[in-house]
Amino acid sequence: MKKIKAGVVGTGHLGKIHTKLFREVEHCDFIGIYDLDFERAKEVATEFGVKAFKELDELLAEVEAVDIVATTSAHYKLVKQSFEKHKHVFVEKPITAQIWEAEELVKEAEEKKLVFQVGHIERFNPALLALEKYELNPLFVQTDRLAQFNPRGTDVAVVLDLMIHDIDIILSLIDSEVKNVSASGVAVVSDQIDIANARIEFENGAVANVTASRISQKKMRKMRMFQRDAYLSLDFNSGTTEVYRLVNPEKMPPNPFINFGEMGIGEKKKLVVYEQPEVKEINALKLELEYFVNSIQHDKKPIVSGKDGLKALRVAEMIIKKIEETRIS
Repeated sequence: MKKIKAGVVGTGHLGKIHTKLFREVEHCDFIGIYDLDFERAKEVATEFGVKAFKELDELLAEVEAVDIVATTSAHYKLVKQSFEKHKHVFVEKPITAQIWEAEELVKEAEEKKLVFQVGHIERFNPALLALEKYELNPLFVQTDRLAQFNPRGTDVAVVLDLMIHDIDIILSLIDSEVKNVSASGVAVVSDQIDIANARIEFENGAVANVTASRISQKKMRKMRMFQRDAYLSLDFNSGTTEVYRLVNPEKMPPNPFINFGEMGIGEKKKLVVYEQPEVKEINALKLELEYFVNSIQHDKKPIVSGKDGLKALRVAEMIIKKIEETRIS
C-alpha cells in the first residue's frame, strides 16, 4: 500500500511527541517538521534525524498531510494554509479558538474532499475502546478531569484545555441535541477560567455533569455512566474499565467475572453481573495518527472529524458563555 508523505507543524512539548510517534506510523513516509522558531525546529530535527523546514509552504510542497500541533490561536491560519495547498490535516484539540473559524475550515475540507481529523485523544483511550462490545446509551454521565497546574495551556479556559475531552466523548455517546447548559467556574491562578463545572441537558432526557480543574493536587481523569441496564466506570489515567450489568437469568453470560446476585421485584428480578473488559495496551496518540493515515489511504471519514471538533467547540463555548455571565474573577 502506498505510503502517505507527512510532516509535523509545531515543535513544542507535544509537537516533539507527535514527531517521535508519527515517524513510527506504518504506511507513513515522514518528511520533516516546521516551526515558526526555526532554531527550535532545527534542534528537534537533529534529535529525531528529520528535516527542518524554514517555511510552512516548503514543507507543504513535499507532503500530502500535516499534523498541526501549535497553540490554539494559530490553528485556523495553519489549517487554512494547508487546505489551500490541498493537504489533509490532523489538528490538535480544540479545533480552533473561534466557532466561525472551525465552521469555515469544516466547510472547506468538505468542498475539497480533504481528510480533517481533530486530536481528541481520549476517543482512543484503552479504557473507552474496551467498551466496544457493549451497547452504550447513557442517561447520566459524570466526569472529573483534574490536573496539576502547568503554565502550558493557560492561554485558554480550562473548558477548552481539559473539559473539551469529556465534552467530545459525551457528544459521541449521546445521540441527541443539546437542550440546555448551566455552568459555573472561576479564574484562580491565571486570567482564564481554571476550574469549571457544567450540567449539559439533552433533548432525549440524558444529562451530563462535567467537572474540570487545572489546579488540583492530584491528577484524575474519570468517567461514570449510568444507563437502564448498566453502570460503567472508566479511569482514563490507569486505562481500566468496570461494568456492572443487569441481565435476565436466562441470558446469564457463561463466565461472569463476579455475580452479585439478584436485584428487582417479582418477575422483574435480574442478576447483577460485574465485568472487567479486556483493556489492551495501546498508545492512544500513535493510534489516532494511524487512523488519520488510514482515513487518507481509504478515503473515508476519520473517527474524530472536523464536524466532531466543531460540535465539541460549540458546547464548550456555551459553557464558557454561561460561566462568564456570573464569573467571579
